[in-house]
Parts: sequence; structure tokens; C-alpha cells
Amino acid sequence: MSSFQEIFGMSPVAVGRAPGRVNLLGDHTDYNDGYVLPIAIDQHTLVSMRPNNKHEYVLHADALDVTVRFTLDHPPSEHFATYVYGCLVEARAAGVKTSVLDIHVCSSVPIGVGLSSSAALEVATLRALRSLTGVQLDDVLIARLAQLAEVKHAGVRCGIMDQMASSLADTRNALFLDTRTLERRLIPLPPVSAVLVLDSGVPRSLADSGYNRRRAECEEAARRLGVTALRDIHDSSASRALPEPLQRRVRHVVSENDRVRRAAACKNAEEFGELMNASHASLRDDYEVSIPQLDYLVALLQANPHVYGARLTGAGFGGACVALCEPSRLKDVAAAVLYSYNDAGHPGGSVLVPFTKGSANPA
Repeated sequence: MSSFQEIFGMSPVAVGRAPGRVNLLGDHTDYNDGYVLPIAIDQHTLVSMRPNNKHEYVLHADALDVTVRFTLDHPPSEHFATYVYGCLVEARAAGVKTSVLDIHVCSSVPIGVGLSSSAALEVATLRALRSLTGVQLDDVLIARLAQLAEVKHAGVRCGIMDQMASSLADTRNALFLDTRTLERRLIPLPPVSAVLVLDSGVPRSLADSGYNRRRAECEEAARRLGVTALRDIHDSSASRALPEPLQRRVRHVVSENDRVRRAAACKNAEEFGELMNASHASLRDDYEVSIPQLDYLVALLQANPHVYGARLTGAGFGGACVALCEPSRLKDVAAAVLYSYNDAGHPGGSVLVPFTKGSANPA
């Protein structure tokens, strides 16, 4: 692992830090103006920077061991660098003026598994810019700028959930967020429960997956139903006149919004787990973003007696799943499930979030 000083020969002037997140409920609802329930994880992205008195930005990503050079008039071709580039451009448009920079990225957030490594990178970059310039950017504005960076410059038409979670959530409480109004509150996990995140071993890329197609389908369904967004539909029977797969897309969004609201109000781990199980079935059948490996891993988790519920997390098409478990049995559950998963011919399964104090809520 390299440091800023090792790469650039001097110490950084400003540092920004932001966590990844795991979504407990509410996937594919954020770009439909709906409700989400993410929680931050203990892995973070660290972005360090200082002015370099040169004519081009120099960006080094430690995890990739790649150095990229670009100007704001000529964006980088490397995809990971477009997230940082987008933040710089959007921050400038918001009035944040800086000289050209050396930038160093170091991250422990797993990439390509649905834990929002991109949002952590964006939020950490904008926090570093805030520290460097002293410009007043509150956490909500940082999330908004980060979302613009991803949509306009990285090519992913994401909602604002990931950026809000990285900017505002913590590891003890889930963030119940209305993505239309940005009204929010922190919701403690149910008593005697903890979060387990497992990797399916199948990477995915939102820019290359069916993510943008799903969003377009939802927008078409909303247009045909005469509403601003599918958040405005409260009864999925209203979609019966729509062709498939639009009916199924509407059914998922309506039912998932209901599950998030119910989860935010429930105090019982068993009930919360049942909502997670139902969410996975909806993502698999109505939204069609699961894959066989995720379904198998989730089924193993759901069959474990120490698991309250489990589902894929993030956009799907690969990546990770999340489970709500008995805190004292996290390691046992992970070991048993991953043994069975790997033994069935699915290599690459692993624990993604370390077993730390931030991952449990014993009572």
C-alpha cells in the first residue's frame, strides 16, 4: 500500500474520508423517488490532495496501482477516474475553486460488489475539496454533487441513496431516507441483531449491466401511468394495463417501498428478516436483477437457523448479499454458509464487512 508522500514526494494538504454502505431494504426505489434503508459499513475510502502547480491533475489509485493524468477540459478515459473528475467538475460548477491537484486514493471498500465504492470515492473526494478550500458544503450538498458526478460523468443513472448513505449514515443505525424530499432519520437495528455481508464472487459493473435499462423501464411505466415517478403509485393493481415487464417493475417498486416503511417501524428482528426475504423474491422475480449464484447464497443464509432474513443488496447482476443475524453467531453463520456455497462449485464467496463493533446492535 502506497502513501501520498511515497507517490508524490510530499505530504497532502487535505484529506477526505467516506464509508461504503450496505442497503438493508429499498433497492431500485431511489431513482423512483421512493424509500431506502441503507447502513454504513466499517470500510472507508480515503482521498488525499494538494495543489501541484502543474497544468494537469495527477490521480493515483492505490488499489489499482494506476496513475492517471487529465485536465478538466479533457476528461480521463479510465473509468474509475471519471468519478473523481466528475466531482471536480461539479464542485467547480457549484463555486468551489481550486488550483490543479495531485490526488491519491486509498480504499478498503470492496469494488464491484454492491457496497457503493463509487459513492465512497465521490463523497471522500468532495470532503477533501471542502477541507482544502474551506468552502461550506454541507453533507446533503456533497451527496447531491456526488450523484451528479456519477450520472453526468461516469454514465450511471443512479439515484441519490448511495451518496446520501456515504455522506450521512453511520454503522450503528440505518438511514431511513425519502429520496424525493430527502427527509431522513436514523433507525436502530432491531434488538439482538447484526448485519452480515457476503460476496457471491461474481463482480458486476453498473455501467455495463441492465441497471440503466431497468431505470428506463420504470420511467416508461410512470409516463404511461401519468405520474412523476413510481413512488406515486401505491397500489400495484394500477399497472395491470401495462405490458410486461413494466407490470413487474411497478409491482417491485410499490411493494419495496411498503417494505421499507414497515421495516423502519418494526422493532422485531424476525419481522425485519421476513421483509428482507420478501424483498429478495421481488428483486429476483419482479425486477429480475438476481443471478443463480446470488439466489443460492441467499437461500443458504435463509435456511440457517441463526439468520432472520437475507437478500441481495445493491443493484444486483452479481455482487453481494446481506443478512440480519444473531450477533453472537455471525462468524459461525459466515463459515457454514460459505463452506456450502464454495463446496457447491461457486468459488469466490467471502465475508465483505469485517466483524467489528460497528456491525452489531446487541440490544
